[in-house]
Amino acid sequence: MDAVGSCVGQKGARVQTIVTELKGEKIDIVRWSDDPVTYVANALSPSKVIKVIVHEAEKATTVIVPDYQLSLAIGKKGQNARLAAKLTGWKIDIKSESEAEESGLLNEEQADTAASEGAETAAQEESENKDQTEEENDLTVEAPPLGSASEPADGDSETDEPAAGEETKEQ
Repeated sequence: MDAVGSCVGQKGARVQTIVTELKGEKIDIVRWSDDPVTYVANALSPSKVIKVIVHEAEKATTVIVPDYQLSLAIGKKGQNARLAAKLTGWKIDIKSESEAEESGLLNEEQADTAASEGAETAAQEESENKDQTEEENDLTVEAPPLGSASEPADGDSETDEPAAGEETKEQ
């Protein structure tokens, strides 16, 4: 049985009822998994994920996406990454494929394999002794506690950020 399909319903009927009840708020339905690699990759959907490197001790991940998908994974003003971090409870550091290759996180052999496998990822391949510095284009997001008072209530935001589930355009 397809869990996501069951939630969405035939022609979106079930999810449409929920969206109507939420007064048009956009929602995403994400397949849950015990495996943090799979869960984080699913949370960043629809962007393609090449590799997820898990740092269990810090409850953090480094996610590598194709260069052309970096802005989609991060989202407008970091909203997609922020929502994925909040949903999963993991700190998420997103890097482009070329940045990962430069920093040694993804060698050519892995890049070829990742390109052919698509969203399949490998966990815990990085040595604990490597120190990483963030580049200007990297985005590290730490998940705030759910129901945090620091976030604006619905309609209180002064920015034009899209609601969850809305696609963002590349600039």
